[in-house]
Amino acid sequence: MSNTANAKLQIEKVKESRVSSIDFSDLAFGKTFTDHMFYCDYKNGAWQEPKIVPYQPMTIDPSARVFHYGQAVFEGMKAYKDDNGKVFLFRPDQNFKRINKSAARLAIPEFPENYFFEGLKTLVNMDKAWIQPGVGNSLYLRPFVIAIDSAIAAAPSESYRFMIICAPAKAYYKGTVRVLIAEKFSRSASGGVGFAKAAGNYAAQFYPTKLAQDRGYQQVIWTDADTHTYLEEAGTMNVFFRINDTLITAPISDRILDGVTRKSLIQLAADNDIPCEVRPIKVSEIVEASKDGSLKEIFGAGTAAVISPISAFEFQEQVYELPEVNEHSYSSRLKSKMLNIQHNLAEDKNGWRMEI
Repeated sequence: MSNTANAKLQIEKVKESRVSSIDFSDLAFGKTFTDHMFYCDYKNGAWQEPKIVPYQPMTIDPSARVFHYGQAVFEGMKAYKDDNGKVFLFRPDQNFKRINKSAARLAIPEFPENYFFEGLKTLVNMDKAWIQPGVGNSLYLRPFVIAIDSAIAAAPSESYRFMIICAPAKAYYKGTVRVLIAEKFSRSASGGVGFAKAAGNYAAQFYPTKLAQDRGYQQVIWTDADTHTYLEEAGTMNVFFRINDTLITAPISDRILDGVTRKSLIQLAADNDIPCEVRPIKVSEIVEASKDGSLKEIFGAGTAAVISPISAFEFQEQVYELPEVNEHSYSSRLKSKMLNIQHNLAEDKNGWRMEI
């Protein structure tokens, strides 16, 4: 179907903003939402008129297929405000492409590009007072689509709802993270939906992650489902390893998410003469590198956290400590460069910022 549609964006504004009642110094991630939300329904084979309305609960039938068969995909994005009050998005074209790629894998109709960007820009502009300036502050944007057909037949829905909600955010993770390398559980399997941001991917991670947390670890580094010998992702993030002076990260596949932060860090490494290899990497290689001292860093990479350094990992009941992160670490350097681009504090030679 065509990736464009023509209905006019309908807007209903709140009578009074709640922004003055928010303590931005004490935000729990993803629990406070802005004044407005965007939504657009799909029915009778077409996307209907898009709307922005006050943020509010919505009524869905208990038989909606999203509850029974998990037809739901989402994205994670951020908007940033510089010290002059200008607002920017970071590589939103990549999120648009990926949500439609995820949707296609779950038999969900693709969302029109003009609806996506008009709705996104308008929504962020309407709620830009919720974006605090300063490095580390942002407005987290959550586009998602769910199946809303009232039927419990095991088949794709005939009706969907595409939405965007916004949450003001500070730093997602604080400090370093200790992780457990998976020896039994897997995040995804070949031929599955690991490359898609499908809601069920994250639900399936909760149980093994809880087991790791019960043992004093914050996250799991996932290994391949077939042999559990290759390292793939860390928690809900892509993962990078530094051996001597070279960064290594796994190639994307139908098991591994094509992270926007991941691909941006690979480019930033090239821009700053940091060697970076995209290749399969075995658990045994990381263990040996830790033993001989050549393993310098491990860090997760994703939209919410940007970069989350890992201070130790456990594999086969053996704990391996990593060197302490400092300002010269690749994780510190790359995170600083990324944040400076996102907050309009540095040159954006790759054209990633979109001012709105």
